[in-house]
Amino acid sequence: MSLPATYLQMLSTITKDGELRMELVEKPMPTPAADQVIIKIEATPINPSDHGVMFGWTDMSGSTSKGEGKDRVLSAPVSKHGMGIMKARIGQSLPVGNEGAGTVVAAGDSEAAQALMGKTVAALSGQMYAEYVCLPAASCLPLMDGNTAKDGASSFVNPLTALSFLETMRMEDHSAIVHTAAASNLGQMLNKICQADGVELVNIVRRQEQVDILKGLGAKYIVNSSDDSFMADLTDAIHATGATLGFDATGGGKLASDILSAMEAAAARTPGAYSIYGSIKHKQVYLYGGLDVSPTTLSRGYGMAWGVGGWLLPNFLAKAGMEVGNRLRMRVAKELTTTFASHYTDEISLSEALDAATVKRYNAKATGEKFLICPQMDV
Repeated sequence: MSLPATYLQMLSTITKDGELRMELVEKPMPTPAADQVIIKIEATPINPSDHGVMFGWTDMSGSTSKGEGKDRVLSAPVSKHGMGIMKARIGQSLPVGNEGAGTVVAAGDSEAAQALMGKTVAALSGQMYAEYVCLPAASCLPLMDGNTAKDGASSFVNPLTALSFLETMRMEDHSAIVHTAAASNLGQMLNKICQADGVELVNIVRRQEQVDILKGLGAKYIVNSSDDSFMADLTDAIHATGATLGFDATGGGKLASDILSAMEAAAARTPGAYSIYGSIKHKQVYLYGGLDVSPTTLSRGYGMAWGVGGWLLPNFLAKAGMEVGNRLRMRVAKELTTTFASHYTDEISLSEALDAATVKRYNAKATGEKFLICPQMDV
């Protein structure tokens, strides 16, 4: 098929005047190198991890949009504090969109690239909010026969993150996991994986309706941070599972510290596990999200065998190596419409993703709300 001479791509810019500006820019269609393919993007999700590049430290409650179709522009004021944090990206127009799926419509001369011609593939990239994208063939995940681009749009961020949590657990000699924001799309996937793999999982949520969602999935250990008995319930669940590894999607506040405190309290119930320096078994919490942008507060009341650190999927996959990464990707492809199925509450065009009213809806990051951008829809 003949390709258009240009295509639309979404860009995010922090201007020197203290404004976030997001718009669709016309780009020339590239010619793929020998090992590259061009994907016609048909579906790409809006994940919380995308918001960091899209909006950064901008308060989107003040966002406005003007224009229609491909000429629509979204803007929002950036505070002095936000400008300080985002100083390094001022004036840079950044592409956005971590993952997506579509059809390979052009390919380079290499055997690997040509083998993907005409196939529906998923890919991980930082530029998927576009009509087309040019990527290395090696970065593409061919979907199984019968799976659509919408099925495969969310093949990477949530599925690989959930699977990598278990890989991290095994690599670091833990046996069970604590997870926050546990009723999220990722959290629901993690529950399915843990049940299939026989791994105990402690789920932390903050509302009763989220408890009900996880009960419906067969989750065994669910604690509600809004309950007065939260710390006692969390300690009981950690004692029952032996969890010494946590993954915290909130990032800020004292939830990571609460998890470590509950781990220490649970360990103290086991004879011989306690010493003057606290429990001997290392307790680790990784911050992998930023739902709470306040400072992370640690009480340090959990002995000396503990750690809090950041966790990022690309960094983990680089550390784990190609063999592990390929194994995880193949599992995602095989279980794409079961374990790793994603459900979307709304499908929008590239232009609609820049509408201020729509932005306020998907920026709320509400449980059960997930938006899908379909770049081939009329803008």
